[in-house]
Amino acid sequence: MELKPLFYLSIFLFSLGLYGVLSRRNALGILIALELIFNSANLNFGIFSLKWGNPAGVMTIIFGIALTAAEVVLGFAIVILLFRLKKTSNADEVNILKG
Repeated sequence: MELKPLFYLSIFLFSLGLYGVLSRRNALGILIALELIFNSANLNFGIFSLKWGNPAGVMTIIFGIALTAAEVVLGFAIVILLFRLKKTSNADEVNILKG
């Protein structure tokens, strides 16, 4: 199996996620873009696991998916709390977290 197309897909996902994080103002859009970046990393773990025949990469993918799910739950909880307090979900309009 040729691995170059999978690497190109991973690069595309990472680039799309990075563009989304840097260009979005909405906090939910930023979280979705972060998901793309994490999926790109998990895809790279899977590619290298396939290339070298090491099952540790699959375990890293499973751990990464669980970590990403926890991050999404906490991120959505913070966005919902900020929306209740400030009535906006734009990341640049929220200054409640400043100390």
